[in-house]
Amino acid sequence: MSPPDARLAVLKTYKLFIGGKFPRTESGRYLVAKHPRTGEHLANYARASRKDLRDAVVAARRAQPGWAGASAYLRGQILYRAAEMLEGRAGSLADEVARSTGAAPKAAAAEVAAAVDRLVYYAGWADKFGQVFGSVNPVASPHFNFSTAEPCGVVGIVCPDRPSLLALVSLLAPAVLSGNSAVVVASEKFPLPAITLAEIIATSDVPPGVVNLLSGGRAELAPHMASHMDINAIVDGSGDGAVAAVLEGGAADNLKRVKRRHLGERSWATRAAGDPYHILDTIEFKTAWHPVGV
Repeated sequence: MSPPDARLAVLKTYKLFIGGKFPRTESGRYLVAKHPRTGEHLANYARASRKDLRDAVVAARRAQPGWAGASAYLRGQILYRAAEMLEGRAGSLADEVARSTGAAPKAAAAEVAAAVDRLVYYAGWADKFGQVFGSVNPVASPHFNFSTAEPCGVVGIVCPDRPSLLALVSLLAPAVLSGNSAVVVASEKFPLPAITLAEIIATSDVPPGVVNLLSGGRAELAPHMASHMDINAIVDGSGDGAVAAVLEGGAADNLKRVKRRHLGERSWATRAAGDPYHILDTIEFKTAWHPVGV
């Protein structure tokens, strides 16, 4: 009796996440993810181009008004739902972190758990930050004067290499909870967990285009992100001084806000990375006057 035919595994190609879909890069370029210790070929993943970034911004801009128009309570519930789904896939995501970054299984599981907790934490702030950071201002006239927090619009986010998952969640959640949409450049060396997180987001209740994720070279994409006139703010968590200089220099031409959040690898698991004041990095305050008695 002849042995059964050997089955070839269906290898996964990690694509971009733009507008709720997973397109290949328009340039056709790809990079190879290898195990950091053994050099094993893990997967191919897309190397995003300037055109891909522009497409992601278009998708983010299209989604942003509807997301901002949703109630703060609903945005919090949607982010909490994403955390539920992340919890449900914690085991497979921990395996992804371990195999792609070389982390020990226990450390990978701890990173995933911390990412879930961080997302739940910021989801809880969605309907509270307005009351905490807004104010009723005293004025010397018969008026009410209110300062209210509003989203900037489209936010560019640049992630560090490590921790690839926890840092992404820590940068993304405080930006989108207020009603911003985001274009994220994932970890350059270890993008696979970020792309897997995008697959979780795609099957959650987060509207298409609110989160868009690109993989590839930070140095290649940073100038285009800084110069893009439809990106309103940038949060730079890369920890790369050269990338930070490019972002800040390019943003000087169009006066977009650039916030550095350069933390050490271990600091992303501390309260410093989960500070609610990070929400202020991507909101603006509008002051309104209203006559008393009208």
